[in-house]
Amino acid sequence: MGAGTGSGMELPAPRPVLWRLRPLESAAVSTSSDDSRTIVTIAHAPLEQVTPEMLAWWYTHIPGDMQYAGTTWPRYLVWHPLDHISYQAMTPGEIGPGSRLHMSEALGRDPSMLLELDVTIETVDSQSAILTKRILGSSIARIETEFVRTYAGCRCTTRLTLGDTTPLGRMFLNRTAHQRAFPPPKLSAWIRHHVEEVGNLENFLPDLYHYRANREP
Repeated sequence: MGAGTGSGMELPAPRPVLWRLRPLESAAVSTSSDDSRTIVTIAHAPLEQVTPEMLAWWYTHIPGDMQYAGTTWPRYLVWHPLDHISYQAMTPGEIGPGSRLHMSEALGRDPSMLLELDVTIETVDSQSAILTKRILGSSIARIETEFVRTYAGCRCTTRLTLGDTTPLGRMFLNRTAHQRAFPPPKLSAWIRHHVEEVGNLENFLPDLYHYRANREP
């Protein structure tokens, strides 16, 4: 049994960690404010042997299992062996633009840092993956990761935008994004978590892609 998270959800036991998690300092992180929004930009260190096509495939094939540490695990739990809890597609059919997803994770394996996100895929292709959380047409959180091919692999840049420029956003929802969805301690924990999970992709995605890409639609 895992540790209780305080929300009735059980935190699963950690998976074996077969690689070194990237430190926060491996990425360049900047934060700016614009019209009551907060924009966090994370320029990740390059992912060796990972291509934009692999990333496009990954963001539409996270559900499923893979071999890891001598046994079979859900891919989402391998993606971050310590923090990830569950990943569910809330719409039927293949995952792609328009798909709704529910993701649960305990940032830093801290039950007080439980993050549960219901998001919709806006875009996923060999240039970017964009996920948004909207209420009444206004964006609460938008996570955009861009992919740029390099000589040895790929470089990723993530932008997390909290809030929107809509009237409803400025009047009310932007405060919800900052105070409830991503208050400062949780935002800091998420930045570290995201640096780790993106960095983890170079450790398993090339092999998984070459093994699975020709076997799955």
